[in-house]
Amino acid sequence: MERENSKGIYFTAGAYVFWGFLPIYWKLLGEVPALEILAHRVIWSFIFVLLIVALLKRKLLKNFFKVQMKEKKTWLGLLLASLLISINWFVYIFAVNTNHIVEASLGYFVNPLVTVLLGIFVLGEKMNVWQAVSFVVAGIGVVYMTLSLGNFPWIAIILALSFGFYGLSKKLIKVDSILGMLLETLFIVPFALLFLAYLGVNGQQSFATGSLKNDLFLIGSGIATALPLIWFSIGAQKIPLYLVGFLQYIAPTISLLLGVLIYGESFTKDHAVTFTFIWIACAIFSIPNIRQMIKKRKVSTVVTNVKSI
Repeated sequence: MERENSKGIYFTAGAYVFWGFLPIYWKLLGEVPALEILAHRVIWSFIFVLLIVALLKRKLLKNFFKVQMKEKKTWLGLLLASLLISINWFVYIFAVNTNHIVEASLGYFVNPLVTVLLGIFVLGEKMNVWQAVSFVVAGIGVVYMTLSLGNFPWIAIILALSFGFYGLSKKLIKVDSILGMLLETLFIVPFALLFLAYLGVNGQQSFATGSLKNDLFLIGSGIATALPLIWFSIGAQKIPLYLVGFLQYIAPTISLLLGVLIYGESFTKDHAVTFTFIWIACAIFSIPNIRQMIKKRKVSTVVTNVKSI
């Protein structure tokens, strides 16, 4: 059990570390427009995941078309998920390649709070005192940033909302994560192909007309998208949900450091105040999870000691 738990932590943490460093990948494609990168990301992700499903999840795919395909709710959920993840991917690529990594990281710090809020209002889950306080603190941070900087942090809010609603749609349709990704990209692949065809006809495409580096990185975007998702799907099944929630702050922390220290994005006093509120909110939000983790460790230690007697 302990070995499985450790394996789950390694895979889940590995996925978040990968996502944290992903801005470096999109920066290397800075010459390519964000919408064109998105189109390639969708197509190559579909191809890469299709190969994985064909090799490892063929039975699940057959079962889906036999049983779940008949449910209208499943198809609508997948369609909604594909739309939401496409919006999330596009805004994130746009943010990175227009030097808004700091704001993008803010979005993923806020995301866990949005997820819980959706759980309360959509799924009827109960909010505890710590969660309520964390929402208020995070809200103060966002309002402060809006008033002090004079513009609404729309990149952060769109990223938080789109990924929050994406997670909700995935929860409602109950489809295997890797199979779900294949079906989600299947919905959007025709539009991606049409867009690339349009660019080709008008002589505006970057693929096969520019540098070999761009071509390889555009093809590799499929692996860069699917690989951490596979790690996450393996890891998240082996560890408690509260631990997944705690680990998810790895990615925006790395992204924030990259934006400020590597790419020289400004981190003003107003940014510092906003992020301080968000970090306090995240800490308050995590208190019940940390308590639960400590409690479970104590119980596990007691059980182990009793067995050894």
